[in-house]
Amino acid sequence: MPVRLTTLCENTVGALGFSGEWGLSILVEAGGEAVLLDAGLGDAVVKNADVGGVDLGKISKVVISHGHADHTGGLRPLLRRLGKQVEVYGHPAMWDKKYAYVKPPAGGTGRYRYIGVPYCREELEGLGASFVLHREPVWLNENMVVTGEVPMTTSFEQVDDNMFVNKDGDFVPDELPDDRALVVKTAKGLVVVLGCAHRGMVNTLLHAREITGVQEIYAVVGGTHLIRAKEDQLRETVEALRRLGVARIGVSHCTGLAAAALLAREFGAAFFFNNAGTVVDL
Repeated sequence: MPVRLTTLCENTVGALGFSGEWGLSILVEAGGEAVLLDAGLGDAVVKNADVGGVDLGKISKVVISHGHADHTGGLRPLLRRLGKQVEVYGHPAMWDKKYAYVKPPAGGTGRYRYIGVPYCREELEGLGASFVLHREPVWLNENMVVTGEVPMTTSFEQVDDNMFVNKDGDFVPDELPDDRALVVKTAKGLVVVLGCAHRGMVNTLLHAREITGVQEIYAVVGGTHLIRAKEDQLRETVEALRRLGVARIGVSHCTGLAAAALLAREFGAAFFFNNAGTVVDL
């Protein structure tokens, strides 16, 4: 079964006329269905679809990887463009009041900055969103599955310590249980499409194998959240990807340029930068 990935929003662009925007959105087409993973931060999805000649009307479902603004902020312009009812799959925690702690400058004080979904649920429902909230894996069809909550199993991956949730006025660490990925089963193995992988890229890949029963991982594409990774984590990640036999690696968004450069060096022709305007046929 062929799989086409079209990146409609990413921090950087790969072709003339496309717009860069901090965030991520990838259109996944497989088995006659078009599923959009995330919606970016603003209106880049709509703008870049127009530039790339992508018909957003073919989108049958939307999957939200987690409830941060740079993955959900584009829902309003997207829904306005679609002009129809569409199922939006998310985790209940996507609606938590999510914040990032911004460290203080020398001699200053730190602050909590809101980074959650920038709209109320009722507004998006009024624009056509029908939210399907779940914690467990959900099969969208016989070949596509949303991972559900990703277990923390590796020793070298952890959720960033600057992520918080405001609960009744108290800021508590956000373990990001809503962090999920979209997985497609193909004849060559799994294609795993990541939003941010806050709970770990390798943790997500191991979970994808567990829920599908497929051991081969053909491709990993999307945000890997290696932007803050230290040398030990990067080394362990490279070793794990090799053990898993990943044949294609396309990184985006929260990977960070230094980590992307390392992966490019380590994996050679198997690696590609997955930026806005990139179309990959697998």
